[in-house]
Amino acid sequence: MKKRIAFATCVQLGLSCIEEIYRIGGKLDLLITLKDEKARNKSGRIYLDDIANQNDIPLLKIDNINDAEVVNALKEYQIDWLFIIGWSQIARKTVLETPTYGCIGMHPTLLPIGRGRAAIPWAIIKGLKETGVTMFKLDEGVDTGDIIGQEVITINKKTTATELYQKVNEMHIRLISRYWNDIVNNNIVLTKQDESRATIWPGRKPEDGEISNSMTMEEADRLVRAVTHPYPGSFYKNDGKIIRIWSAKTSRVEGPIKLKDGYLIPINYEIEG
Repeated sequence: MKKRIAFATCVQLGLSCIEEIYRIGGKLDLLITLKDEKARNKSGRIYLDDIANQNDIPLLKIDNINDAEVVNALKEYQIDWLFIIGWSQIARKTVLETPTYGCIGMHPTLLPIGRGRAAIPWAIIKGLKETGVTMFKLDEGVDTGDIIGQEVITINKKTTATELYQKVNEMHIRLISRYWNDIVNNNIVLTKQDESRATIWPGRKPEDGEISNSMTMEEADRLVRAVTHPYPGSFYKNDGKIIRIWSAKTSRVEGPIKLKDGYLIPINYEIEG
C-alpha cells in the first residue's frame, strides 16, 4: 500500500518539490505552512493556498512546526512520511516520531559538509569548487540524519548566489523525482553520515555583507557574489551613505572602492541614505 505523505514548507524550494510530485503523478495527503502574516520577509517566501486548492489537498497554517495541532493533524491524516523543506524551525522529537516512518528534509550542501545555516552564501564565500543538495531523514540533530540521496553542483569563480539558488532549486526537484517512488513504496536505503568529515557553518546576518578596505579583491568579489539576490546584498559605507552592491568587478589599477590589493568597481548598485 502506498504511503501517506505530508509536506511542510513556506519557501519556493518546497513549492517546486510539491509541483514536481504532482507532475510525476504523485499526491500529497496534507500540506503545512506558516500563517500568512509570519516570516513575510523570508528569502523565497511563498504561500500554498493555490496549489492546495488546485489539487484538493488539506492545508494547515501554523505558528510553529512543534505545535500540538501539527501532531494532531499528522495523526488525523495517518501520515507515514512528513517532508519538511526550507523550514527554519527545528522539529523536535514528538513531531519527528509522529509520522509512521519519520520526516524527510533537504539541505543545500553535500552533507556532512556544511551543516547549519546560510549554505548558499558560504559555499561561494569559502571558494568551494562543488556543493550540492542532500535528501536525508531528519533526526534531533541539525542536518545530522541518515542520507537518502545527493546531487552535486559545480561552482566556478563567477557563480552568484542567484545562479546557485536556481541550481539548488533544480536539484531539489531532481531528488524528489529520483526518490519519490522509493519513498511512497518504502524502498529507500539510508546511509549514515561520516562524522569525521562533518563541518558546521554559522548563520549570517545582513550586516555580514559589509565590504571593508582590508579585504582582498578575491574576498570582496566572493562576498558580492555570495549575498546578491535573493539575499540582502553586499554594501560599502562611504561618507554617510551606503552603496548596496549587487554585482561588481575588481581591478588592480583603479576603482572607487580601495581594497587590500586592488579596487572594487560596483556594476549593479544602489546608493542609500
